Amino acid sequence: MANSGRRSAFAEERQRRITQYVASRGRAHVAELTALVGVTEPTIRRDLSELASQKRLKRVHGGAIAVEPLLEPEAASRELQYVAAKEAIAAACMQEIHQGSSLFLDSGSTVLRVAQRLTGHHVDLLTNSIRVAEAVVGFPGVRHTVLGGQLRRTSDCFVGPLALSALKQFTVNVAFIGASGISAEGISDSDLGETQLKTAIIARARRVVVPIDHSKVGSTHFALIAPLDHIDLVVTDQDNAELQAVCKEHGVEVRVAQALDEHELRAAS
Repeated sequence: MANSGRRSAFAEERQRRITQYVASRGRAHVAELTALVGVTEPTIRRDLSELASQKRLKRVHGGAIAVEPLLEPEAASRELQYVAAKEAIAAACMQEIHQGSSLFLDSGSTVLRVAQRLTGHHVDLLTNSIRVAEAVVGFPGVRHTVLGGQLRRTSDCFVGPLALSALKQFTVNVAFIGASGISAEGISDSDLGETQLKTAIIARARRVVVPIDHSKVGSTHFALIAPLDHIDLVVTDQDNAELQAVCKEHGVEVRVAQALDEHELRAAS
C-alpha cells in the first residue's frame, strides 16, 4: 500500500509538471514531455489521456495543447523579465542598423531595447509603439513617425484599421518584429490586432528580424504572425538545436547574442 501511495504521488507530480509545461508553451509534443519528466512515451500518453479526461489539457495527435489561454503580461512587467538576455539580443541587433536606413520597431519589450540603443544613429523610424516613440524622442538623428489607430493599452501600441491603412504608405529597410512564440509553424502572438499589424509590416519590409529570448522558443500562441520563410534573421540569447534545425530548413539565419558583462548592462540601463 505504501508503494502504491508513492507511485500515485509521483504520477500527480509528473502530471502537474506536464500541465504547467503545456500551459506555459501553448502546446507540447510527446517527445518533449518524455524528456521533461524522464518516463517512457507510453507513460506520457497515458498521462495525457488522463489529463484530457480531467479537462486540464486537450489531447491531439503527437502531443497536447493548452485548454486555458496563455496569460499576456502588461508591457511594463514584460520589460522586467529576462533583462540581461534582452539587452544582449538588442546589442546583437544593432549589426542590422546602418546610418540613413529606415526601420520599423514594434511594441515588443526586446524591440524597445533596440530603440533605446539608437542614440547617435541617423535613421528614419516607423513605429506603432508609444514606448518606442518616447525612447527616441531625444535622439536628434532619429526622425520618427508614429502610426495612429486604436490604442491597445496592454502593450501601449496602436492597432486596427487606421494603423493598417497608414502602413500602406511606407516601405522600410529593416523591420524588427517581436513575438510571443516561435516554433516550426512560424512566429505567433497572443493578440489578433497586433498580429495583423506585424504581418502587414513584414510585407512592407526588405529585411525582417525577430529578436526573441529563449523562453519563447518552441511556444505557439493564439495567432500566427508569419511562417518562418517570411523571416530573414532570428536573434536569440541561447543556442537551441531545435530552433537551429527548423530555421535552417526555411533558410532563416539564427544569431546567438553574446552575454553582456555587468559594465555593459549598467551602461544600457
